[in-house]
Formats: sequence, C-alpha cells, structure tokens
Amino acid sequence: MERQYDLVIIGAGPAGMAASVYGSRAGLKTLLLDNGAPGGKLIKTHKISNYPGVKELAGADLAMQMFEQATSFGAEYAYGDVEKVDADKKVYLSDGTVIEAKAVLVATGTRERLLNIPGEKENIGKGVSFCAVCDGAFFKDKEVVVIGGGNSALEESLYLTQFVKGLTIVIRRDVFRAEKRIQDQIEANEKIKVIVKHIPKEILSENGKVSGIVLENVETKETRTLDCQGIFPYIGQDPMTACLEGLDVLDPKGYVIVDKNMETKIPGIYAAGDVIQKELRQVVTATNDGAIASQHAFHQITGI
Repeated sequence: MERQYDLVIIGAGPAGMAASVYGSRAGLKTLLLDNGAPGGKLIKTHKISNYPGVKELAGADLAMQMFEQATSFGAEYAYGDVEKVDADKKVYLSDGTVIEAKAVLVATGTRERLLNIPGEKENIGKGVSFCAVCDGAFFKDKEVVVIGGGNSALEESLYLTQFVKGLTIVIRRDVFRAEKRIQDQIEANEKIKVIVKHIPKEILSENGKVSGIVLENVETKETRTLDCQGIFPYIGQDPMTACLEGLDVLDPKGYVIVDKNMETKIPGIYAAGDVIQKELRQVVTATNDGAIASQHAFHQITGI
C-alpha cells in the first residue's frame, strides 16, 4: 500500500502539531503520524504555566487544543509506527505501508532514560513509573522516591504530594538543577525529604511489587535502603530517532543535526522539537521549530 503527501510529519507533539498547522494552512497535503495519543509529553504534564498566552493549563488540555487546531485546516491524522525514513523521503511503517512525501518532518521527541540498575526493568508498571500524572493516583497514602534534581523531577514531585504519604527526592549532587522557584516550593512542602550525594543501586521488590530502593553515597560508597512502594526516575531523556539511522544526520548522542531552517543535510528531510541538537527543550521552542520547518518546506515544494 502506498500513499502520497506533500508533507509527512512524524510525531504529534507540540513541534509536529505546530508544523501541521503551518503546513496545512498553507495548502500542503499534510499527514500527521503518531504511534500514541496526540500531545507527546504534554499529556504527561500536570500543569503548563510557561507557554505564552496560557497562564496555567493542564498539559492534556493544551494538547487537545493544539490537536484540534492542527487538524482544522485539512491535515490528516493517522496512527502509524514508523520504522524507517529513506533519502528519497519514503516513510516505511511497521504494517508494511509505504508513504511517499515531498518533505518529511521528524518530530518524535524523546523517551525517558532508564536507571539501568538491578530490579528496574522487571518492576516497570509494578511500582516503577516514568509518569506522575499517569500513575500518581495509584500511590495514594504510600511512600515514593523520585530520582533526579531537574525541573521535571521537582515538578512531578510536587504533583505527587497530593496523593502520597511521603516522598523522598534523591540527587547525585548536593544542589538541585531546577529553577529556584520550584526549589522553594520543594523546601516548603512538609511531605518532601531530600537525600543528597546518593545514587540508586538496586530496586527491591516483594510479591511482584516494589518494596524499596538501595542507595549508595557517592563519597563514602556506603549503602542504605529506603522502604517505598513507588519509584519515579527523572534522570534525562534520549532522542527517538531510530527511523533516521543510516542517513548520517545524527550526532553521537542520536540527536538530529539541522540548519536554521530545521532541515538536515538531506534536502526535504527536516527535524523539529526535542529530537534536534539544541539547548532549551520546551513547548514554546518545539512549536517554533515546527513552524520554521513546515514554512521552509512549503517554499521548497511550491517554489513560492
């Protein structure tokens, strides 16, 4: 089965949805593909309060508003698990579908990085979670541990406190990397404890569920065990760019190398959002990337 479009967008997060608005509104035959629910990490975010024009809104609500607009100018939306994009701008799906495009935009985002310690993988979904918004209610009146000291770790910790009995944040260093505003909220919350200069070494379980975590002091190498029923790692992200492997457009970490137009060195293949080399990965920068990419693709396709 083959289909043809002007612009194929892989990933329906903020970057992909912004690109869909600009591409379809300009008259391009546009396809928006995703292998999950539209919104990307927005649907896993409790509150958004730093997106211009939006004082504060649930991430899922902002995602739905973006999706409605992204498809309001005629863009098609479809579920699709993309396995490969080739240099001829053909998109290969896992079900055998091949989609031809005049321009392809990869906006697949990132996935949560694993701790890679004993007991982690086998307990995912059994107490180990990467989404406080998705799973927080399952930990009502329980003890949980959050690993990480960035904005995401602290924001998700604050969200979890509405459910849990107690929460412990574990960081490798002795200071947080998060914004001071969030740090102040953490310090003021009586449910939250902080353990500094420790790293996770093993996740313990009993009867098929998480029962605790072993921590190691980074200086003394001494270990201690915390009893807990939930563990939320927030230690970073890795780009989901496997579909571009072999095209020589990725840096050593797997992020896509693009120019100011969000175009790779292969004409007509673009990337936007969290998957590209950049310093700031936020909703506002993702939408910026998507708009730039689709606008450039429009000019290249139409010659206008």
